[in-house]
Amino acid sequence: MCPICNGLRELEKICTVCGTTLADSGKVSDFLDPYGHYNDEETIKMGDGYPHTARDQICPHLMICKNCNHDQVVFIQEV
Repeated sequence: MCPICNGLRELEKICTVCGTTLADSGKVSDFLDPYGHYNDEETIKMGDGYPHTARDQICPHLMICKNCNHDQVVFIQEV
């Protein structure tokens, strides 16, 4: 279970380009497949483009800077 997706924690990261707080845009898989949320989590992770997410129980989140449009993926350890 991802603590960010389930609202147990907030994700706060700073943009490495301009120093502004990044906005969490959700799981990377939500952008890859708009119908992916209908699949089970393990199936989604097999197609998210990160081979270690299923094995290591990690949830990749897309973070976007609203100031300079820089984006980066942050890997969250599931509990």
